[in-house]
Amino acid sequence: MDAVATAKAYVRAINDLDNDQLYKLMSEDFRFIDSEGGVHPGRSREMWPGYWSIVPDYRITISEVHVTGNIVVLLGEAGGTYTPDGELRKEDYWETPVALRAVVESSLIKEWRVYADNEPIRVRTRAHGTL
Repeated sequence: MDAVATAKAYVRAINDLDNDQLYKLMSEDFRFIDSEGGVHPGRSREMWPGYWSIVPDYRITISEVHVTGNIVVLLGEAGGTYTPDGELRKEDYWETPVALRAVVESSLIKEWRVYADNEPIRVRTRAHGTL
């Protein structure tokens, strides 16, 4: 699988809530860099289910792809419904532009970095008093 196909497969697995596939796509030395710059090293089965527990309908829509060698940049939108209690409420839906940077080696994601404005979800967490 080439770098673009690998990055798109990772997005598809996120959208499908397919934790097994995400894990299979991570290299042994995988690291996730969140939109606040926090570095989370190591291949993990806990990362995405933890996020899906508060945004169970999280979805990424890609509108542009740029690639240079083994680095893939995906541009689009990310969003979902914030839920502190498992109930999906229309007023708690949020969306924001997103840029994702994947470093791909041997058809595996070595680094997944998110660039996004977290304010839309923060508005929802503050509304529920959970921030």
